[in-house]
Amino acid sequence: MKKKKKKKDFSAILLVLIFFVGLSVLLYPTISDYVNSRTQSRAISSYNSVVEQMDETDYETELEKAREYNDTLWEPFPLFYAPYLAKGYDEALNVTGNGIMGYLDIDKLNLELPIYHGTSDEVLNRAVGHLEGSSLPVGGENTHCVLSAHRGLPSASLFSDLDELVVGDTFRITVLNQVLTYEVDQIKIVVPQDVDDLQIIEGGDYCTLMTCTPYGINTHRLLVRGKRISETVSQPRLFVTADAYRINTFAVMVVLAVPMVLILLIALIISGSRRKKKQKPERFAPEPEESETTEQKD
Repeated sequence: MKKKKKKKDFSAILLVLIFFVGLSVLLYPTISDYVNSRTQSRAISSYNSVVEQMDETDYETELEKAREYNDTLWEPFPLFYAPYLAKGYDEALNVTGNGIMGYLDIDKLNLELPIYHGTSDEVLNRAVGHLEGSSLPVGGENTHCVLSAHRGLPSASLFSDLDELVVGDTFRITVLNQVLTYEVDQIKIVVPQDVDDLQIIEGGDYCTLMTCTPYGINTHRLLVRGKRISETVSQPRLFVTADAYRINTFAVMVVLAVPMVLILLIALIISGSRRKKKQKPERFAPEPEESETTEQKD
């Protein structure tokens, strides 16, 4: 009897463990994406705090350094394939000292992400990276900025929904006190080796958003190019963190998970009570009553 009880208890524990492992796997992408979005929001807030403490002279000094860097990429010949020949990349637009250039905002995708120098794994696993060799995101004639991010990561959404953009949609880049607006004018899918569409176009002012495609397979690259459609706004717009809509997603998952846990616990309690009833020893049967037809003594 004890062996059977231990076996049933072990089965119940195993069932609970399997349930919580499955629940953890289910919730991991949402929780991880939520934590990552909080980190991104703090990074952008920190960037804005530093920018707010700068004055017009500081802005112009930093922007001029970025423009000079962009000029070296174009003249006397394009340096797309040899960006190391253009000096001052890491120092340009690095006012916070942690590599953040600014941030990207795509209203249609409810997306607001910090932009970092370079496209290392450390950067692309948590934010948007600027492709070294492309123009820094300050706009101007003969510039083409390329921004890259992953899609399909379980830990962060990033550019997962970039394929939802269509020609005519817009996105914005905020750098220092400047806001640049771009309108999507070209969408292409190319092989990784094809970089012709990332080159600077003479007289152009472009920004291309790049990510892997197809989703989860990643054999090609999705290029969403935008052409600047407005003059630079010399005042940053009000920043609103991306936490609001992500908190709702997390809350929904929690609301779904809690009833599941309660149902499982109730089922285990009922199952345990039934087993106890079955294991209770039967009461002794009552002694039969004496027969009314007992023999009378003479």
